[in-house]
Amino acid sequence: MNRRHCASAAITLVCALTVLITPVQAFAEPSRPSPSDTKSAASKAPKKSLEEVRKEIDDLYRKAGAATDAYNLAEEKAEKQSGEIVKLARATVVGQSKIAELKSQAGAQAREQYRTGGLPPGAQLMLSDDPQLFLDGVNRVREGQQAAQGVLGELTRTQQDLETYTKDASANWKKLEANRVKQAKAKKKINAQIAAAKKLESRLKKEERARLLKLEQEAEYKQQTAWLSSGALKDINREASARGKKAVAFATEQIGKPYVWGAEGPKSYDCSGLTSQAWLAAGRPIPRTSQEQWRLLPRIAIKDMRPGDLIIYHSDASHVGMYIGDGAIVHAPRPGRNVTLAGAGSMQILGVVRPDK
Repeated sequence: MNRRHCASAAITLVCALTVLITPVQAFAEPSRPSPSDTKSAASKAPKKSLEEVRKEIDDLYRKAGAATDAYNLAEEKAEKQSGEIVKLARATVVGQSKIAELKSQAGAQAREQYRTGGLPPGAQLMLSDDPQLFLDGVNRVREGQQAAQGVLGELTRTQQDLETYTKDASANWKKLEANRVKQAKAKKKINAQIAAAKKLESRLKKEERARLLKLEQEAEYKQQTAWLSSGALKDINREASARGKKAVAFATEQIGKPYVWGAEGPKSYDCSGLTSQAWLAAGRPIPRTSQEQWRLLPRIAIKDMRPGDLIIYHSDASHVGMYIGDGAIVHAPRPGRNVTLAGAGSMQILGVVRPDK
Protein backbone atom coordinates (compact mmCIF):
# COMPACT_ATOMS: atom_id res chain seq x y z
CA MET A 1 0.00 0.00 0.00
CA ASN A 2 2.80 2.41 0.94
CA ARG A 3 4.73 1.41 -2.18
CA ARG A 4 1.65 2.06 -4.32
CA HIS A 5 1.12 5.44 -2.65
CA CYS A 6 4.81 6.37 -3.13
CA ALA A 7 4.71 5.39 -6.81
CA SER A 8 1.61 7.52 -7.36
CA ALA A 9 3.26 10.49 -5.64
CA ALA A 10 6.40 10.06 -7.74
CA ILE A 11 4.38 10.07 -11.01
CA THR A 12 2.54 13.22 -9.91
CA LEU A 13 5.84 14.94 -9.12
CA VAL A 14 7.35 14.01 -12.52
CA CYS A 15 4.29 15.37 -14.35
CA ALA A 16 4.46 18.61 -12.39
CA LEU A 17 8.13 19.05 -13.16
CA THR A 18 7.48 18.35 -16.86
CA VAL A 19 4.86 21.11 -17.01
CA LEU A 20 7.15 23.55 -15.28
CA ILE A 21 10.14 23.00 -17.56
CA THR A 22 8.17 22.84 -20.89
CA PRO A 23 8.31 26.20 -22.82
CA VAL A 24 4.96 27.99 -22.80
CA GLN A 25 3.65 29.51 -26.11
CA ALA A 26 2.28 33.01 -25.57
CA PHE A 27 -0.85 34.16 -27.50
CA ALA A 28 -0.56 37.92 -27.46
CA GLU A 29 -2.29 40.39 -29.89
CA PRO A 30 0.04 40.94 -32.84
CA SER A 31 1.61 44.35 -32.79
CA ARG A 32 0.63 46.73 -35.61
CA PRO A 33 3.41 48.16 -37.74
CA SER A 34 4.23 51.75 -36.98
CA PRO A 35 4.09 54.38 -39.75
CA SER A 36 7.87 54.36 -39.87
CA ASP A 37 7.83 50.57 -40.39
CA THR A 38 5.29 50.98 -43.25
CA LYS A 39 7.45 53.61 -44.93
CA SER A 40 10.46 51.39 -44.50
CA ALA A 41 8.64 48.44 -46.11
CA ALA A 42 7.46 50.65 -48.97
CA SER A 43 10.96 51.91 -49.56
CA LYS A 44 12.19 48.32 -49.68
CA ALA A 45 9.50 47.35 -52.29
CA PRO A 46 10.99 47.13 -55.79
CA LYS A 47 10.36 50.35 -57.71
CA LYS A 48 8.87 49.99 -61.19
CA SER A 49 11.04 51.02 -64.06
CA LEU A 50 9.88 53.85 -66.29
CA GLU A 51 9.38 51.33 -69.11
CA GLU A 52 7.06 49.27 -66.88
CA VAL A 53 5.15 52.43 -66.01
CA ARG A 54 4.90 53.29 -69.71
CA LYS A 55 3.43 49.86 -70.51
CA GLU A 56 0.98 50.13 -67.62
CA ILE A 57 -0.18 53.58 -68.73
CA ASP A 58 -0.45 52.40 -72.33
CA ASP A 59 -2.56 49.43 -71.23
CA LEU A 60 -4.88 51.67 -69.22
CA TYR A 61 -5.40 54.01 -72.16
CA ARG A 62 -6.04 51.07 -74.49
CA LYS A 63 -8.73 49.80 -72.12
CA ALA A 64 -10.18 53.31 -72.01
CA GLY A 65 -10.18 53.30 -75.83
CA ALA A 66 -12.15 50.04 -75.92
CA ALA A 67 -14.63 51.46 -73.40
CA THR A 68 -14.88 54.63 -75.51
CA ASP A 69 -15.92 52.50 -78.48
CA ALA A 70 -18.61 50.87 -76.33
CA TYR A 71 -19.80 54.32 -75.22
CA ASN A 72 -19.88 55.68 -78.77
CA LEU A 73 -21.78 52.65 -80.07
CA ALA A 74 -24.35 52.89 -77.26
CA GLU A 75 -24.72 56.61 -77.97
CA GLU A 76 -25.20 55.96 -81.69
CA LYS A 77 -27.85 53.33 -80.99
CA ALA A 78 -29.59 55.58 -78.46
CA GLU A 79 -29.77 58.36 -81.06
CA LYS A 80 -31.22 55.91 -83.58
CA GLN A 81 -33.83 54.72 -81.07
CA SER A 82 -34.74 58.33 -80.21
CA GLY A 83 -35.21 59.06 -83.91
CA GLU A 84 -37.43 56.00 -84.32
CA ILE A 85 -39.54 57.02 -81.35
CA VAL A 86 -40.02 60.51 -82.81
CA LYS A 87 -41.09 59.01 -86.18
CA LEU A 88 -43.54 56.65 -84.46
CA ALA A 89 -44.96 59.48 -82.38
CA ARG A 90 -45.60 61.54 -85.53
CA ALA A 91 -47.17 58.52 -87.29
CA THR A 92 -49.38 57.95 -84.24
CA VAL A 93 -50.64 61.55 -84.33
CA VAL A 94 -51.44 61.23 -88.06
CA GLY A 95 -53.18 57.89 -87.42
CA GLN A 96 -55.27 59.26 -84.58
CA SER A 97 -56.35 62.19 -86.76
CA LYS A 98 -57.27 59.78 -89.56
CA ILE A 99 -59.31 57.62 -87.19
CA ALA A 100 -61.22 60.66 -85.98
CA GLU A 101 -61.99 61.59 -89.61
CA LEU A 102 -63.11 58.05 -90.50
CA LYS A 103 -65.33 57.83 -87.43
CA SER A 104 -66.89 61.13 -88.45
CA GLN A 105 -67.67 59.72 -91.91
CA ALA A 106 -69.14 56.56 -90.44
CA GLY A 107 -71.26 58.65 -88.06
CA ALA A 108 -72.55 60.78 -90.95
CA GLN A 109 -73.61 57.65 -92.81
CA ALA A 110 -75.39 56.32 -89.75
CA ARG A 111 -77.24 59.61 -89.18
CA GLU A 112 -78.33 59.73 -92.83
CA GLN A 113 -79.68 56.20 -92.55
CA TYR A 114 -81.61 57.16 -89.42
CA ARG A 115 -83.18 60.19 -91.11
CA THR A 116 -84.45 58.05 -94.01
CA GLY A 117 -86.14 55.58 -91.71
CA GLY A 118 -83.35 53.09 -91.73
CA LEU A 119 -83.23 52.89 -95.54
CA PRO A 120 -80.58 54.61 -97.58
CA PRO A 121 -81.86 56.85 -100.43
CA GLY A 122 -80.92 54.23 -103.02
CA ALA A 123 -83.00 51.59 -101.29
CA GLN A 124 -86.02 53.91 -101.35
CA LEU A 125 -85.60 54.38 -105.11
CA MET A 126 -85.53 50.59 -105.52
CA LEU A 127 -89.13 50.54 -104.24
CA SER A 128 -90.23 52.81 -107.11
CA ASP A 129 -92.33 51.49 -109.99
CA ASP A 130 -90.17 53.45 -112.43
CA PRO A 131 -87.61 51.04 -113.98
CA GLN A 132 -84.99 53.79 -114.41
CA LEU A 133 -85.34 54.94 -110.82
CA PHE A 134 -85.09 51.31 -109.76
CA LEU A 135 -81.79 50.86 -111.61
CA ASP A 136 -80.47 54.14 -110.20
CA GLY A 137 -81.41 52.92 -106.75
CA VAL A 138 -79.54 49.63 -107.23
CA ASN A 139 -76.38 51.49 -108.28
CA ARG A 140 -76.60 53.94 -105.40
CA VAL A 141 -77.08 51.13 -102.88
CA ARG A 142 -74.01 49.38 -104.24
CA GLU A 143 -71.98 52.59 -104.08
CA GLY A 144 -73.19 53.23 -100.55
CA GLN A 145 -72.27 49.72 -99.44
CA GLN A 146 -68.81 49.98 -101.00
CA ALA A 147 -68.23 53.38 -99.37
CA ALA A 148 -69.32 52.07 -95.97
CA GLN A 149 -67.12 48.99 -96.32
CA GLY A 150 -64.23 51.20 -97.45
CA VAL A 151 -64.57 53.45 -94.40
CA LEU A 152 -64.80 50.50 -92.01
CA GLY A 153 -61.88 48.71 -93.69
CA GLU A 154 -59.66 51.79 -93.57
CA LEU A 155 -60.67 52.41 -89.96
CA THR A 156 -59.68 48.83 -89.02
CA ARG A 157 -56.32 49.10 -90.85
CA THR A 158 -55.53 52.43 -89.23
CA GLN A 159 -56.33 51.08 -85.77
CA GLN A 160 -54.06 48.07 -86.43
CA ASP A 161 -51.29 50.45 -87.55
CA LEU A 162 -51.66 52.42 -84.32
CA GLU A 163 -51.33 49.23 -82.28
CA THR A 164 -48.14 48.39 -84.20
CA TYR A 165 -46.78 51.92 -83.66
CA THR A 166 -47.45 51.60 -79.93
CA LYS A 167 -45.67 48.23 -79.70
CA ASP A 168 -42.71 49.49 -81.74
CA ALA A 169 -42.46 52.64 -79.62
CA SER A 170 -42.48 50.54 -76.44
CA ALA A 171 -39.74 48.27 -77.82
CA ASN A 172 -37.63 51.28 -78.83
CA TRP A 173 -38.04 52.83 -75.38
CA LYS A 174 -36.70 49.64 -73.82
CA LYS A 175 -33.73 49.60 -76.22
CA LEU A 176 -33.12 53.29 -75.55
CA GLU A 177 -33.00 52.75 -71.81
CA ALA A 178 -30.73 49.70 -72.23
CA ASN A 179 -28.30 51.72 -74.34
CA ARG A 180 -28.33 54.55 -71.82
CA VAL A 181 -27.36 52.07 -69.12
CA LYS A 182 -24.53 50.79 -71.36
CA GLN A 183 -23.40 54.37 -71.94
CA ALA A 184 -23.31 55.08 -68.22
CA LYS A 185 -21.29 51.92 -67.49
CA ALA A 186 -18.85 52.63 -70.33
CA LYS A 187 -18.45 56.25 -69.21
CA LYS A 188 -17.66 55.12 -65.66
CA LYS A 189 -15.08 52.65 -66.97
CA ILE A 190 -13.48 55.25 -69.25
CA ASN A 191 -13.16 57.79 -66.46
CA ALA A 192 -11.70 55.15 -64.11
CA GLN A 193 -9.06 54.02 -66.62
CA ILE A 194 -8.08 57.57 -67.57
CA ALA A 195 -7.94 58.64 -63.91
CA ALA A 196 -5.68 55.68 -63.09
CA ALA A 197 -3.37 56.50 -66.00
CA LYS A 198 -3.21 60.19 -65.03
CA LYS A 199 -2.49 59.23 -61.44
CA LEU A 200 0.49 57.15 -62.58
CA GLU A 201 1.76 60.02 -64.73
CA SER A 202 1.25 62.58 -61.95
CA ARG A 203 3.67 60.65 -59.72
CA LEU A 204 6.45 61.15 -62.23
CA LYS A 205 8.84 64.04 -62.07
CA LYS A 206 9.05 66.51 -64.94
CA GLU A 207 12.16 64.92 -66.40
CA GLU A 208 10.58 61.46 -66.02
CA ARG A 209 7.51 62.58 -67.97
CA ALA A 210 9.77 63.85 -70.74
CA ARG A 211 11.60 60.53 -70.70
CA LEU A 212 8.24 58.70 -70.76
CA LEU A 213 7.26 60.51 -73.97
CA LYS A 214 10.63 59.58 -75.47
CA LEU A 215 10.09 55.93 -74.50
CA GLU A 216 6.68 56.01 -76.22
CA GLN A 217 8.28 57.35 -79.38
CA GLU A 218 11.09 54.80 -79.21
CA ALA A 219 8.60 51.93 -78.82
CA GLU A 220 6.60 53.19 -81.81
CA TYR A 221 9.78 53.61 -83.88
CA LYS A 222 10.91 50.09 -83.01
CA GLN A 223 7.58 48.59 -84.14
CA GLN A 224 7.51 50.73 -87.28
CA THR A 225 11.04 49.71 -88.21
CA ALA A 226 10.20 46.03 -87.73
CA TRP A 227 7.09 46.46 -89.90
CA LEU A 228 9.04 48.17 -92.67
CA SER A 229 11.81 45.58 -92.46
CA SER A 230 9.25 42.85 -93.10
CA GLY A 231 8.76 44.27 -96.61
CA ALA A 232 5.16 45.31 -95.91
CA LEU A 233 5.57 48.63 -97.72
CA LYS A 234 7.19 47.12 -100.82
CA ASP A 235 3.98 46.70 -102.85
CA ILE A 236 2.01 49.60 -101.37
CA ASN A 237 2.07 52.28 -104.06
CA ARG A 238 -1.56 52.87 -105.00
CA GLU A 239 -3.10 56.31 -105.41
CA ALA A 240 -6.04 57.52 -103.38
CA SER A 241 -9.52 57.73 -104.87
CA ALA A 242 -11.11 61.17 -105.31
CA ARG A 243 -13.05 60.74 -102.08
CA GLY A 244 -10.01 59.24 -100.36
CA LYS A 245 -8.03 62.42 -101.14
CA LYS A 246 -10.79 64.54 -99.58
CA ALA A 247 -10.83 62.33 -96.48
CA VAL A 248 -7.03 62.55 -96.10
CA ALA A 249 -7.14 66.34 -96.57
CA PHE A 250 -9.76 66.69 -93.84
CA ALA A 251 -7.95 64.39 -91.40
CA THR A 252 -4.55 66.05 -91.83
CA GLU A 253 -6.11 69.49 -91.31
CA GLN A 254 -7.02 68.36 -87.77
CA ILE A 255 -3.39 67.72 -86.76
CA GLY A 256 -2.61 69.42 -83.45
CA LYS A 257 -6.16 69.22 -82.08
CA PRO A 258 -6.52 67.38 -78.75
CA TYR A 259 -7.85 63.87 -78.22
CA VAL A 260 -11.08 63.89 -76.20
CA TRP A 261 -13.01 60.63 -75.81
CA GLY A 262 -16.41 60.70 -77.50
CA ALA A 263 -15.50 63.83 -79.49
CA GLU A 264 -16.33 64.24 -83.19
CA GLY A 265 -14.90 67.72 -83.76
CA PRO A 266 -14.54 70.37 -84.72
CA LYS A 267 -12.23 71.29 -81.81
CA SER A 268 -11.29 67.78 -80.62
CA TYR A 269 -11.60 64.14 -81.66
CA ASP A 270 -11.25 60.59 -80.49
CA CYS A 271 -9.73 58.07 -82.93
CA SER A 272 -12.91 56.95 -84.69
CA GLY A 273 -14.46 60.40 -84.39
CA LEU A 274 -11.63 61.66 -86.60
CA THR A 275 -11.93 58.92 -89.24
CA SER A 276 -15.73 58.97 -89.41
CA GLN A 277 -15.84 62.77 -89.75
CA ALA A 278 -13.10 62.72 -92.39
CA TRP A 279 -15.08 60.32 -94.55
CA LEU A 280 -18.31 62.21 -93.89
CA ALA A 281 -16.55 65.33 -95.22
CA ALA A 282 -15.64 63.26 -98.29
CA GLY A 283 -19.31 62.46 -98.84
CA ARG A 284 -19.23 58.89 -97.53
CA PRO A 285 -20.85 58.35 -94.11
CA ILE A 286 -19.30 55.38 -92.27
CA PRO A 287 -19.90 53.73 -88.84
CA ARG A 288 -18.96 55.83 -85.83
CA THR A 289 -16.73 53.41 -83.91
CA SER A 290 -13.51 51.60 -84.84
CA GLN A 291 -15.08 48.25 -83.95
CA GLU A 292 -18.09 48.88 -86.20
CA GLN A 293 -15.80 50.19 -88.95
CA TRP A 294 -13.89 46.90 -88.74
CA ARG A 295 -17.09 44.84 -88.64
CA LEU A 296 -19.04 46.55 -91.41
CA LEU A 297 -16.63 48.09 -93.93
CA PRO A 298 -15.04 46.06 -96.77
CA ARG A 299 -11.68 44.56 -95.78
CA ILE A 300 -8.61 44.60 -97.99
CA ALA A 301 -5.09 43.19 -97.85
CA ILE A 302 -2.35 45.41 -96.41
CA LYS A 303 -0.43 45.18 -99.68
CA ASP A 304 -3.42 46.74 -101.47
CA MET A 305 -3.66 49.77 -99.16
CA ARG A 306 -4.09 53.24 -100.57
CA PRO A 307 -4.38 56.68 -98.89
CA GLY A 308 -7.75 57.12 -97.23
CA ASP A 309 -8.02 53.49 -96.14
CA LEU A 310 -8.48 52.87 -92.43
CA ILE A 311 -6.05 50.72 -90.44
CA ILE A 312 -7.66 49.00 -87.46
CA TYR A 313 -5.37 48.26 -84.51
CA HIS A 314 -5.21 45.78 -81.61
CA SER A 315 -7.02 42.46 -81.31
CA ASP A 316 -10.18 44.13 -79.99
CA ALA A 317 -10.29 46.72 -82.83
CA SER A 318 -10.11 49.47 -80.22
CA HIS A 319 -8.08 51.95 -82.29
CA VAL A 320 -8.12 53.26 -85.85
CA GLY A 321 -5.94 55.53 -87.97
CA MET A 322 -6.13 56.75 -91.57
CA TYR A 323 -3.41 55.70 -93.98
CA ILE A 324 -2.02 58.73 -95.82
CA GLY A 325 0.75 57.06 -97.84
CA ASP A 326 4.50 56.46 -97.45
CA GLY A 327 3.94 54.12 -94.51
CA ALA A 328 2.28 56.79 -92.35
CA ILE A 329 -1.11 57.35 -90.69
CA VAL A 330 -2.89 60.32 -89.17
CA HIS A 331 -4.70 59.48 -85.93
CA ALA A 332 -5.92 60.72 -82.55
CA PRO A 333 -3.74 58.63 -80.17
CA ARG A 334 -5.14 58.92 -76.63
CA PRO A 335 -6.05 61.37 -73.84
CA GLY A 336 -3.25 63.83 -73.24
CA ARG A 337 -2.07 63.64 -76.85
CA ASN A 338 -3.04 65.54 -80.01
CA VAL A 339 -4.02 64.42 -83.49
CA THR A 340 -0.71 63.57 -85.13
CA LEU A 341 1.17 61.57 -87.75
CA ALA A 342 2.61 58.17 -86.87
CA GLY A 343 4.05 55.09 -88.54
CA ALA A 344 1.37 52.78 -89.92
CA GLY A 345 3.14 49.82 -88.31
CA SER A 346 3.84 51.50 -84.97
CA MET A 347 0.98 49.57 -83.34
CA GLN A 348 -0.37 46.03 -83.66
CA ILE A 349 -2.31 45.96 -86.96
CA LEU A 350 -5.53 43.96 -86.97
CA GLY A 351 -6.46 44.76 -90.57
CA VAL A 352 -7.42 47.35 -93.15
CA VAL A 353 -10.85 48.52 -94.36
CA ARG A 354 -11.83 50.68 -97.34
CA PRO A 355 -14.86 52.97 -96.92
CA ASP A 356 -15.34 53.65 -100.64
CA LYS A 357 -14.79 50.18 -102.09
